Amino acid sequence: MPAQDEYIVEILRDVGLISHEDILKAKERVKAEGVGLVDALVAQGRISHMDVSKALASQFNMDTINLAEYRVPEEVLALVPKHVARRYKVVPISKHDNTLTVAISDPLDVDTVDSLRYILRMNVEAVVAAKNDIENSITRYYGSADDTVENMLQEITEGEVDFGLPTNKAAQQKLDDIAETDADAPIIKLVGLVIMEAYRNRASDIHIEPLEKRLRVRYRIDGVLQEVDNPPKRLQAAIISRLKIMSNMSIAEKRVPQDGRIQIPVMGRTLDLRVSCLPTNHGESIVMRILDKTSLLLGLGDLGFFSDDQETMTKIINMPDGVFLVTGPTGSGKTTTLYGCLNEINKPDRKIITVEDPVEYQLTGINQVQVNADINLTFAAALRSILRQAPNIIMIGEIRDLETANIAVQAALTGHLVFSTLHTNDAPSAVTRIVDMGVKPFLVASAVKAIMAQRLIRKVCPKCRVPYMPTDYEMQVLKLNPDEMKNATLVRGNGCNECSRTGYRGRMGIYEIFSVDDEVRRLIYEKVPSNVIRARARELGMRTLREDGVRKIMAGITTPEEVISITAGDEG
Repeated sequence: MPAQDEYIVEILRDVGLISHEDILKAKERVKAEGVGLVDALVAQGRISHMDVSKALASQFNMDTINLAEYRVPEEVLALVPKHVARRYKVVPISKHDNTLTVAISDPLDVDTVDSLRYILRMNVEAVVAAKNDIENSITRYYGSADDTVENMLQEITEGEVDFGLPTNKAAQQKLDDIAETDADAPIIKLVGLVIMEAYRNRASDIHIEPLEKRLRVRYRIDGVLQEVDNPPKRLQAAIISRLKIMSNMSIAEKRVPQDGRIQIPVMGRTLDLRVSCLPTNHGESIVMRILDKTSLLLGLGDLGFFSDDQETMTKIINMPDGVFLVTGPTGSGKTTTLYGCLNEINKPDRKIITVEDPVEYQLTGINQVQVNADINLTFAAALRSILRQAPNIIMIGEIRDLETANIAVQAALTGHLVFSTLHTNDAPSAVTRIVDMGVKPFLVASAVKAIMAQRLIRKVCPKCRVPYMPTDYEMQVLKLNPDEMKNATLVRGNGCNECSRTGYRGRMGIYEIFSVDDEVRRLIYEKVPSNVIRARARELGMRTLREDGVRKIMAGITTPEEVISITAGDEG
């Protein structure tokens, strides 16, 4: 019998709620059914959960509350995310100044209150409520939690599960067959829930990382990694094997990196995931990129272009020929922008061919080529062949080497419109990057028509946005004009349940668009440094990434803090 049950039973007997005979009968039920002593007393009808709560509360001079007769305000519910409420089995009641009152069922559990103070960053006081009332209230306010990773982990941890990991191809096929017929197997269900919860939380990536003593699971939400409930280390091999089977990788091979794809039904739609497996010191690390096909339907305005930039972009993507480059680091949304551009110009009278590694989305009406180095189908080899297909528009996933760059430039000079990406920090330096690859400056000057750098910034959560006055430091760094701010709408997120208390929900782009004119062509031909080209671009009216970010701050879309952090390298 747990010591805590003994303590509670002693209190109940001292206050006269139960007798010695009641306890003896309850102990018989404990032996027969394996339930706790307090639960056995409740089942016998001798006491109620509320009786237990009141008895405990009196011992600790705490107040009690009847949750069945209480309605929690929406603004108070928003202070405690649903995963916190479920994990700690608490219900928020009210807030006064910086103190939040929560209902708990066990006054002895001081660790819960301390944890809540740390997580919520506010003072927390507790009142006592019946255990079943708390469970019912969590379901009423936050929804059912039958199928959650946390519950699944608890189920697996409390039970003994034989995973029977395969070690060869025959065993792999056997496990795959089992997986198809036994969808309720614990590991299969757990992996499915990890993916489903990532999708529910709008994650773009799922990271499963073996560490020395634990297996860490993180979701990248709005560009920021957030750690979630971690499975026990002993499940590591089973989880990794399941994911490798789902993505058609060899589970027998653990020494070399592998890539694959997963298609899985989630919440009434088919989710597409790109999977990368990398051997590390403590096991194989898995990263799954969730490919959201809804981004293909986004117009230029939805991507974050204001009306003037949208007009400029429309002119660029409707050029008859030339090279248009999109630059930025990995994860800055370059591919999404190019797909958005192709979607705008995908018409029956135009033939569009893409060369990608990998093909992330299937686009209707567009010919897409998957690069495959194993059969020598490289970017350059594919480009040489597709030029004989007489396309109007070509998209190259990335210009990585001199041969690909030369063919792209030649294609532009022979009447094709070429879209591609490049890894540079700003738009003007893309010119010098291609020249440094070895392409002749006069060819670059003739072929490149426009370059755009971009980054992704988080948007303020619409549910908890409040007015905000920037600090002196933010005013100085962003060069904010006090006169202009009179008509601006500066906001920040206060943090709520919708945004997991981050204050941000969703992302959009900030852009630096650079159109090449005759003077810039002369500078390219003369191989001048990129800072000289940048100065000319500024004279032509190019806004820097930071300046475009400031416009979005003034429009109440994002915050000064976000723009400063994303554009830290922008001298403009």
